[in-house]
Amino acid sequence: MHQNAIIDTVEHDHSSPPPLLQGRNRKDIPERLRSVPPTAPEAAELGPGSWALTLAPRLAQFAAVARHEHVTRAAHELGMPQPTLSRALVRLEDDLGVALFARHGRTLSLTPAGRAFRAAAERALTDLERATETVRADADPAAGKVAFGFLHTLGSETVPGLIRTFRADHPGIRFQLVQNYGEAMIERLRAGDLDLCLTSPVPDYPDLVARRLDEQKLRLVVPDDHPLAGRKRIRLAEAAGELFVTLEPGYGLRRITDALCAEAGFTPRIAFEGEEAETLRGLVAAGLGVALLPPPAVPRPGVAELSVTAPRAVREIGVAWLDGRVDTPPVTAFKKFLLSRRGALLS
Repeated sequence: MHQNAIIDTVEHDHSSPPPLLQGRNRKDIPERLRSVPPTAPEAAELGPGSWALTLAPRLAQFAAVARHEHVTRAAHELGMPQPTLSRALVRLEDDLGVALFARHGRTLSLTPAGRAFRAAAERALTDLERATETVRADADPAAGKVAFGFLHTLGSETVPGLIRTFRADHPGIRFQLVQNYGEAMIERLRAGDLDLCLTSPVPDYPDLVARRLDEQKLRLVVPDDHPLAGRKRIRLAEAAGELFVTLEPGYGLRRITDALCAEAGFTPRIAFEGEEAETLRGLVAAGLGVALLPPPAVPRPGVAELSVTAPRAVREIGVAWLDGRVDTPPVTAFKKFLLSRRGALLS
């Protein structure tokens, strides 16, 4: 990529490994956001009597007075009347039952308890400021973020091409890219980790909205020295006696393979299972079986790819998102773009 980086994080795999690629352009990130920890803290219980509910509105007031050690100057910084700020400090100390300041006429100094409380207050205010800037930055119409998931088989050409075209009109929008198999991405949608995903088959769940965008022909891939390698077309039933290499159960392409073989009148004998289409092509090239696969991004030596004439061997590809989720402007723009590519997604 050139100019501004488009990728925040690429995650690959269906477990929870470290990201494969950290390609965020540091110029895209405000300085104060670069050290934000990736994991969320344990949620505080904000019920009746909670200290957080009691103290939160006053932390900035306390911190300003602690910095200036002078109520009038702090009130000027905060844009509030000095008597109001003085009363707020007194109420804060009364609520805590601890003296935070020693008073010397118009000036103040922190007590040991005040110094300890100031450190905690500054951390809380800094964390709140960072969190606010993060969510506001991610929702920025011109430079916000889209968390986008897609199948491994769409990662070499389709997705980079889509993002390149989209960014011609939206150059500042950033992407967090997640490569995974279909069911794992659905769970990431439900968890709120993804805004949108490209997947196959097109999901049909009551809590999701899904739109069909395109279809992709599948081919029977055989070793280049296989008796069928000289053919251009084949009925899938003719491969009933072959050993198959497939993706693992749970992958959409595996379900499609099983369904097509069943439609052709047989259950495939599985020799090997993998997690990526190109790995399966390598196994086919090694003579370990045949496979039903989408076309490769780059022709693979050692294999022949046959068009399947019956049954109709295609996989539908669609975009899905969580029903009822309120989109940020960047997500809205990218969703509209994807839907505009209906019938031309794979071009």
